Parts: sequence; C-alpha cells; structure tokens
Amino acid sequence: MKIVIDDKIPFIRGVFEPYAEVAYRPGAKIDAAAAKDADILVVRTRTRCDAALLAGSRVRLIATATIGYDHIDTDYCRSRGIRVATAAGCNARGVLQWVFAALLALGVRPEGATLGIVGAGNVGTAVREAAETVGFDVVCCDPPRVRRAEPGTERFVALPELLKRADVVTMHVLLDDTTRGMASREFFETMKPGAVFLNSSRGEAVDDAALKEALRSGRVSRAAIDVWNREPQIDRELLSAAAIATPHIAGYSLQGKAMGTAMTVRTVASFLNLPISGDWYPAGLPAQSPRTDLTWDGIAACMPDYYDIGTDDAALRATPERFEELRGDYRFRKEFF
Repeated sequence: MKIVIDDKIPFIRGVFEPYAEVAYRPGAKIDAAAAKDADILVVRTRTRCDAALLAGSRVRLIATATIGYDHIDTDYCRSRGIRVATAAGCNARGVLQWVFAALLALGVRPEGATLGIVGAGNVGTAVREAAETVGFDVVCCDPPRVRRAEPGTERFVALPELLKRADVVTMHVLLDDTTRGMASREFFETMKPGAVFLNSSRGEAVDDAALKEALRSGRVSRAAIDVWNREPQIDRELLSAAAIATPHIAGYSLQGKAMGTAMTVRTVASFLNLPISGDWYPAGLPAQSPRTDLTWDGIAACMPDYYDIGTDDAALRATPERFEELRGDYRFRKEFF
C-alpha cells in the first residue's frame, strides 16, 4: 500500500507511516511517475488530477485537503472507479475571518450596508450568518444550488437583483462551467455604482479585464482579492489596482488547516479500514468553536491580535514573484470567531 501526499499539507506526517509506504512530494511535482505505483493520492489544488496523471496508475482514492475540486477531473475518476473526497467546509471560518478583516481594512461598517453573497455553500453560509449577527443586511445568490433544490425550499435573489442592491459583493463560489467568468463586464456594469468587490473563491470566476475596467471607471470603488487567474503568474496591473491583495491564503487559519487535514485523514483511514479514530484531529491544536456573541466593534477590537491583513498585502505587493512561496510557507493564523 502506497500513499503519495502533498508535502505542504500540515500535521499529517507520521500518521500513515505505521500502515503504508508514504511519499511526500511538492504538489506541482506529483506527476504520472509519482502516481504510477500509488494507491492513494492526498493533494491540494496544485496537483491536476486527470488522465495525464492517472492513466496506468493503480490509484483508488484521491483525497484533497481543500474545499474545491476543480483541479480534479471527476468524470475521468468516475469512469476509472477512483473515489474522490474533499474537505468541504474545513476553511469556512478562516475565509470568514479574511472577509471581515478586508471589510475592516476598507472602512466598511454594517450599519445601513447591504452585503451581497454570491455562492451560499459552507463558506457563504458562514459569512451570511456572521454578517447578519453583526448587523449587515444580507442578500444571497446561488444559481446552481437553486437549480438543485426542491421548489420553494431555497430563498435566494437573482444575481442581477443582488448586484443592484449590494454595497459589498463577496464571491464564494466553487469553480465549474456555471461560475467560470461569472464576474464579467455585464456583472460589474450591473453592480451598484461605487460598490466594493471581494473575491476569495477562485480567480477564474472573475474576468480580470472587466474588473480592471470597473475599477478604472469607479463602478467598483475598491476590490479585495485573494484568488487570481493564472496563479502564481498573477496580473500585476490588477495587483496594483486592488485595494487589498493577498496570495490565496484567505482560508489559511490554523483551525481550518487542522480541520482540512483531519477530514482527509479520516477519509483515508475509513477507506483503508485503519485503526485511526473517526474523530481524529491533530493533537494539541485548537478546534473550531464558532461564536455568535461578537459585535462589529468587538471584532474590530480583536482582529489586530489575530490577523493583520495589511501584512499579507504588503508582502505580496513587494514580491509578487514569490506568490507560491508566500502561500506555501504561510504562517497559519488563529481564528477567534
């Protein structure tokens, strides 16, 4: 039994060594040669799992320690009988922390403000619940979820209505054919003039040229961007135009990373019927414990002790060529709500 693991996945070394041969590789270097004699791949978004990687291998399970799975050709895996498992929801609180840190840095307050959430999965739901708690008026849009729901069971507004009403639009979509390029020229032209735009979902959900034009025209007053097209070779012009820019680390909280690893370990252990607890969690690390008692001013008071988004912004602006290093060697921050 052989397991190949992305070497940037934290807290996992030593867990499977008693039961299998384990090899650690940089995510971008998990190639066909590395996968050929592997039974299980444990990856992040930097490993493209498709026919080029998997053909001729004996891989039976791909466990990604991420919520997204657009780096995995699920149709091909299904045709080959390869199980795919994600860590959906693991980093929701970390992304929520990034969103609120960005809003605080931009001087946004909840009083009289409408927050529009595009994508109402685990992350979008966490943002909605917290935003409503601190006083934002919240509107949500999730066309794929509405299409899957029973009539009358989901209550979301249409995307054009959300864009016209929201003072802040924040993207939390998974990437697929329905969301690729969703934030288009028409999207930005429909937005309320002077609104703020945040994207911490996937860079490919946004048309960079359209966003730059919206920022130049003032249709979008400010943008906070964590995810980018063509990472790590990001658009330097968009980097300069953004009010806040970070290197795809919105969900990189200590608890979020621990939970992502925990979910992955549990999946592999169950798949192999290993004697590892079904509630395994990295020893000595804090667990996620969502709070509902904080006010916006309370969050503002706490945030400097937990997350300075300006430090991440400054590091990326100073050395954008180090994007992958800034992301891969990130020092995970602690959550507090």
